[in-house]
Amino acid sequence: MRIFLSLVILFAAAIGLAVGARFNLGNVVFFYPPYRIDLSLNFFIVLMAVLFAVLFAIFNAIRSTQQMPQRVAAYRREKREREGNRALREALKALFEGRFGHAEKAAARAAECADNAGLSALIAARAAHRIGQPDRRDVWLAKAQDDQSLKTARLMTAMELSIDGYESEPALEAIKELNSSGTRHIHALRLALKANQRAKNWPEVLRLVRLLDKRNALHPALSRRLRELAYEALLSNNAHDTESLRNVWADIPGEDRVQPYVAIRAAKAFSARGLQDEARSIVEKALAAGWDERLVRAYGNSAAAEGSPALLAQIELCEEWAQTRPNDPELALTLGTLCLRQKLWGKAQRHLEQALSDTTEPETVRQAHLKLAQLHEALNQTDQAAAHYRQCALATIL
Repeated sequence: MRIFLSLVILFAAAIGLAVGARFNLGNVVFFYPPYRIDLSLNFFIVLMAVLFAVLFAIFNAIRSTQQMPQRVAAYRREKREREGNRALREALKALFEGRFGHAEKAAARAAECADNAGLSALIAARAAHRIGQPDRRDVWLAKAQDDQSLKTARLMTAMELSIDGYESEPALEAIKELNSSGTRHIHALRLALKANQRAKNWPEVLRLVRLLDKRNALHPALSRRLRELAYEALLSNNAHDTESLRNVWADIPGEDRVQPYVAIRAAKAFSARGLQDEARSIVEKALAAGWDERLVRAYGNSAAAEGSPALLAQIELCEEWAQTRPNDPELALTLGTLCLRQKLWGKAQRHLEQALSDTTEPETVRQAHLKLAQLHEALNQTDQAAAHYRQCALATIL
């Protein structure tokens, strides 16, 4: 329909021009003495139209000639951009395919385009790292510094590659710079956690674990294991004196203090420095929060001195626990050990024999036989002591 209407309008215009020209009797005279030129008005109009078309073509050709250098430059720029984008796609494809040498070469070609230089440098850095070229990797990362819009991407890449290459110091430097820019997203926190773990910066590991736990970004088993490693390293550090150990313990949150693995490590550390009272208090609070056989064993290992009121208080507390847990072998072993230390021979023998009858766990069996051997030895019952020593040795071998 549109074509039909266009034809109708064209024919109408042609007819109008033909009729107008037929009845147009005007003329145009050019007079320049002694010359005179007479033209019809219709011919003059046609001549002016032709002249306009010729002049337009000439000026258009001149303008096109003047713009030719810019057009050539624009064409070359567009060609470089097309080639750079093609090389960038090839670099990404090769990187994902694991062809890291090809990826680095393609990224180098893509970097010739200024718009792609930063991203290409990051791709080339990853590729160089994968083929074991840390020097080239660092050169590419340095080239990416020119693009400030890629600062976070560059720091994340540097951090990840340094962690993967077991280079703790560069990773921590990248983390510091990243933190100064205010970046706190989950992946950055995970990488920072891994870097600080490898650098054995345990206080920072604990802080990052708590942050990630708040965001539900760590598996509970992994979070628990990282806490165990951190607290074990902090509490087992032989460089701690009494005061520094107390400071470390004071910095531990209350909900973590009653965890068995934390309380056991802390009790062991305090006992090693002669602070049995504090060790017992730690274990008692943890047992009040939740019963655990490992805590009971640690409670026995932090026994007070013979004849002291603290030791008698320990025995009384264990007897209270035994009323609610009469068949707990670890509790019976601990109670027998405490009674043996207090030289309550009869009670010690009864509880140790109960521990033997209620358990098949090798370590408990070995400890019970050892304590019974020591008991009979203290009573000059050498035959019975020797028998228990043999049973202890057999339990150790098995």
